[in-house]
Amino acid sequence: MRLFGALTILTAGLALGAPALAAGKTCHLHAADAKAAGPGCARAWMDRNLHLNDLMTVGTHNSYKQAISPKIYALVLAAAPREGLGLDYHHPPLNDQLDDGARGLELDVAYDPQGGRFAHPVGPKLAGETLSDDYVAAMMKPGFKVMHIQDIDFRSSCITFVECLTVIRNWSDAHPDHTPILITINAKDDASPAPGGVAALKYDTAAYDALDAEIASVMTPGKYLITPDMIQGKWPTLREAVVHGAWPTLGASRGKFLIALDEDPPKVAVYRGARRSLEGRMMFIYTDENNPASAYITLNEASDAPRITAAVKAGFLVRTRADADTVEARANDTRRRAIALASGAQYVSTDYRHPETRFSDYQVRLPDGAITVCNPQRAPERCAGLTVEPAPDRH
Repeated sequence: MRLFGALTILTAGLALGAPALAAGKTCHLHAADAKAAGPGCARAWMDRNLHLNDLMTVGTHNSYKQAISPKIYALVLAAAPREGLGLDYHHPPLNDQLDDGARGLELDVAYDPQGGRFAHPVGPKLAGETLSDDYVAAMMKPGFKVMHIQDIDFRSSCITFVECLTVIRNWSDAHPDHTPILITINAKDDASPAPGGVAALKYDTAAYDALDAEIASVMTPGKYLITPDMIQGKWPTLREAVVHGAWPTLGASRGKFLIALDEDPPKVAVYRGARRSLEGRMMFIYTDENNPASAYITLNEASDAPRITAAVKAGFLVRTRADADTVEARANDTRRRAIALASGAQYVSTDYRHPETRFSDYQVRLPDGAITVCNPQRAPERCAGLTVEPAPDRH
């Protein structure tokens, strides 16, 4: 059963004050920690006593991104060597990443209400390459497109936003027990860096309304998607709900998603509009801890660690990065990774869940390959070092 907050046999038993059963065992779910719940009862205890913000997991940055073609990449390096080095990364298809344990994903979306705006990028023309008819046909359709930088770094494992969300949702349908997945969204509206390229459209209220509509068309709120309204409930603001512990339990969050608009204040202000919090919106927003609409924060730098920890302890969700622009991977520098994992940020993002062996052995994984663990700043003593979602089964 996927409905958000739906009662299960387990929670019904708790409401009556009775111990729950896990695999035929009596579990004491009001115990002080997971181990005290009884043999074989850790999972049931964590589902009942941990909340969504009590977790930590590792996801990917620009999760859709495929490698730039060698010919276009050579042109990029010749024009902007330092910036070009930072683009030299790529990811497997989204479902493969989810199979591997990624529970944080990032999608960059460009507004294309008429279709065709990005169907003929300049980069391939400059490099003497042609695009497939299928690619052009997909780009001609109206709707949001997923890409990093139009004209040069546009290759994606899923071309349209709806396609990306559908891949993720279908994977979830096949794995309904997964821990909650955060999808961060960048609303791309930049000019093209390539001569003769096309500028992305700016995001206005109509664009954001259309983006919310595409989200709702694939990920039904409640069934798949945890929305700001669900967290705010009867609290006056979203922030008040969050700091008073309104995030759902782990058990109620399994098989679910949250989507966050990770953008600067002007773009966020357009999305929020005149709302007191985010009433009626599909996405959470990146804003500071004192904003009435605050529930989620992006803090990407190692220097942000004290603020991350304070925000996590206060009840907010935080996403941070363990690496950026291929710098840490090229130097095999693990310092930023260590800070990110110790900070308590619930979602740690990387370009290297697996090493890029051209550079080094650098990668970002949780101990023992675990997918999700108890948050080191919120629940370490209660979880007693137990894994929330174990390493993926490779068989």
